[in-house]
Amino acid sequence: MFPRSVRERAAELAEALLRGVPLPQKAAADALHIATAAVHGMQYLLTWNCTHIANAALRPRIEEVCRAAGFEPPLICTPEELPTEA
Repeated sequence: MFPRSVRERAAELAEALLRGVPLPQKAAADALHIATAAVHGMQYLLTWNCTHIANAALRPRIEEVCRAAGFEPPLICTPEELPTEA
């Protein structure tokens, strides 16, 4: 058995986000965006999409689903919220 590719892992995590957050099917691209960042171990995910990605009500569930799948979620924020070095 071959190890799963990054693409396969991101697709699986995106499906888990759609089911587990839950996100509507129309947000499939948003779920894949989050999943791709998590699978690649990105520290931050910057977005202006506050409907399905940078949504304070959804963030805890997004983080929970990512961690349950074995990935550390990125810090999701808008560019204005990006932490800066002191």
